[in-house]
Amino acid sequence: MKPRARRGGGRPTIADVARLAGVGAITVSRALREPERVSESLRQQIQQAVDELGYVPDPNARALASARAEVFGVLVPSLTNNVFAEVVRGIYDSLSDSSFRVQLGNTHYSGLEEERLLQVFLSQRPSALIVSGIDQTAAARKLLETAGCPVVQIMETGPDPIDMMVGFSHFDGGRAATNHMIEVGYRRIGFLGARMDPRSQRRLAGYRAAMEAAGLFDPRLVTTTPVPSSVTLGRDLFRDALAKMPSLDGVFCNNDDIALGVLFECHRASIAVPQTIGISGFNDFDMMQVAFPSVTSIRTHRYEIGRQAVVMARAAMAGTRPENRVLDLGFELKRRESTDRAGG
Repeated sequence: MKPRARRGGGRPTIADVARLAGVGAITVSRALREPERVSESLRQQIQQAVDELGYVPDPNARALASARAEVFGVLVPSLTNNVFAEVVRGIYDSLSDSSFRVQLGNTHYSGLEEERLLQVFLSQRPSALIVSGIDQTAAARKLLETAGCPVVQIMETGPDPIDMMVGFSHFDGGRAATNHMIEVGYRRIGFLGARMDPRSQRRLAGYRAAMEAAGLFDPRLVTTTPVPSSVTLGRDLFRDALAKMPSLDGVFCNNDDIALGVLFECHRASIAVPQTIGISGFNDFDMMQVAFPSVTSIRTHRYEIGRQAVVMARAAMAGTRPENRVLDLGFELKRRESTDRAGG
């Protein structure tokens, strides 16, 4: 069927679609923006009119009409780190049934870059903003407080949300992993950390709290670097830790890359795991389950954090902002062979 020419020529409008479908323009707009709110028969009726006219929605016109672009601005510190890749996947999947688009920004763990990207995003009047972490600069926080749209901080929880927040406690995760290692018999437990962004700093604080409570803390057990994390770096940090403390009998690593580097170095140096050295990681990537021996880690619900951030933002946009502005999804301690000292 040839598209029916619009009366007067020119590009078809939403009013033309409404007239051909025999419904109001508001109904057409709702069907195109939120199809789940329209019956299947009505949706097909409107889609037939859209197809017949060759109508293409104008996102700029929509933005002008609503004063908000149909965009979710998302700021993460890395696009290559699997932690944030899972979060972003949760965000995309949760918006797949809508007309909203995702605009990604990579802050590279820089507060100044986060400020710059927020200024760019806010100039485009997004419908919502999702930002990583709770340690924004004063300038970034001010931008978010005056954004005029829902804001969700992700990957952590804290006492002072800008608007809404979804994540977990990195301090509690670090403390839980360390307490587990203490409970199964390790005593000279080192902390190995890379990059040491605020989330890693809180994992270190949790480790220290557990060690101090057990009367086991020694500053020489802590080995960190601002260098970005990698498996190779895990090997190097472990070698440095052993040089400082040859009696080391366990390590809690601030992420799984570091933990795997330790495991590989133990294999190379014929250090028995878990008998001589126990190993625990953080984030629980799939490789931790299939390593040999399998590696204990703190499982974080990264995909669900992304999904819930969208749920909270869309609820706020619909005027039903969650009463509880802080959603703590918690974590799971996955006990595996690398800390099974008793062989159970």
